[in-house]
This record gives sequence, C-alpha cells and structure tokens, in this order.
Amino acid sequence: MDQPEHPPKPDTWTTIKRGLRIRCPNCGNGRLLAGYLKPADSCSSCHEDFTSLRADDGPAWATIILVGHLVSPSFLLFATPDDTLRLIGFIIVVSIMLGLTFFFLPRMKGLFMALIWRNNAGAAAIDATTPD
Repeated sequence: MDQPEHPPKPDTWTTIKRGLRIRCPNCGNGRLLAGYLKPADSCSSCHEDFTSLRADDGPAWATIILVGHLVSPSFLLFATPDDTLRLIGFIIVVSIMLGLTFFFLPRMKGLFMALIWRNNAGAAAIDATTPD
C-alpha cells in the first residue's frame, strides 16, 4: 500500500516567524511551549510531535548576545562622576536588561525549536544516539 503523503513543510521564513511567535512551526496555531520555557510535547492543533526538539543552550546564548548588544551602549549614557546619577543609571539599565531578557528568552527558544524542526535536526540527533 502507498503511504499517505505528508504536506510539505513551510518555508524557512515562515518557520522563523512562527518560532518567534512561539507557535507550532507546522501549522502556526498551537503553542510551542507549555510554560515559560517548558516545551510542549505536541501541538494542540495539528498534533505535531515536539519531543525530539531540544534547543539546549542555544536560546540562552542568542538572548545574551542580542540583549548585550541592545543594552551595552546605554551604559555610556551614565558614565559620569556623579555617584547618584551613576547608581540611578545602573538601576535603569539593569531593569531594562532583565525585562528584555525575560521577553526574548522564550522567543529565542521558540526560534531554535522551530529551526530544529524545519531541518529535521531533532530526529537526526536521536538517531545518532540510538545504538544499532
């Protein structure tokens, strides 16, 4: 018997957009994460399996790079001999940095998981660790 054909995967840009929105890379409807950073087991809409998608440290690395580049120039604004102004500036910059980190971290995880799904890298990693 012929096996049923699976519809083609969406293009890479669509997958990236869905990952950044923390949505299922296959259908774009279901949630990719079950909690703040906990991956869902499968899509609630199309039932795509997410158990093989392991982003590991990639999202944290990308978030650090992105937030660091966005925030580090602002430290120059508060380079002043006035200790009070420097302390206020430090508190403001750290608050912005924490807010951006909490905002971007789940989106980076969604992006990495979506790209791993798009390139079948999760299944390849599982196959490589399975003994013959």
